[in-house]
Amino acid sequence: MKTRTSLDFPRPFTLVDVVIFAVRADRLQVLLVRRPAHESDPFPGRWALPGGFVDVARDADLLACAQRKLFEKTAIDSPYLEQLGSWGSMRRDPRGWSATHVYFALIAAPDAPPAEGGNAAQAGWFPLDALPGRRALAFDHDEILRAAIERLQSKVEYTSLPAFLLPEPFTLPQLQRIYEIVLGRAVDKSGFRTRMLAMDFLDEAGYQSGEAKRPAMGYRLRDRRVPVVFPRTFNPRR
Repeated sequence: MKTRTSLDFPRPFTLVDVVIFAVRADRLQVLLVRRPAHESDPFPGRWALPGGFVDVARDADLLACAQRKLFEKTAIDSPYLEQLGSWGSMRRDPRGWSATHVYFALIAAPDAPPAEGGNAAQAGWFPLDALPGRRALAFDHDEILRAAIERLQSKVEYTSLPAFLLPEPFTLPQLQRIYEIVLGRAVDKSGFRTRMLAMDFLDEAGYQSGEAKRPAMGYRLRDRRVPVVFPRTFNPRR
């Protein structure tokens, strides 16, 4: 007679997905991958967020899996990563009960195209205002992407998160432009400069040439591990 062990029961699939944001061509964009067209694969040919199954031999924890998936697609190994949440049900994957643990990443706009391979037939950047369409993504990735956008835009109102979308060194006008792109509206120039410098999270990196007639001071983040929290939110420009 077979003895039942503590692990002798059906277990759900465990995955990690990553919502990867970057600002490219003055638009906030997200990285999507197209699933293979084989009929044996779930959601064949549909666009999806990059991710996949946890590799118990390589991934020490969920964050390590997210970092691995991110590096496989962007060749970037030290971006800002934040856990967004978990989604799980018997309906999200036709192969069986599955749970995904989702992170969102902010990276400086890469020059190289995203990598392909694995279970992705194609990869590309999509502006948030030009996504494939509602309910067009595989699994429940439409819902996950909406949650990531809401989290990012709400936190931008009171944190230094947009700085993670810029290559260093950057100028304050460049940082303000990133804030405006993510928020979708203008912010007051003098108030923005005062707030950024008063929060003491930037280190000077020397003058930088740019579009302005005279060089502007460049800055680097003092700590790239966590964003700075502001005492109040941004107010719309009047």
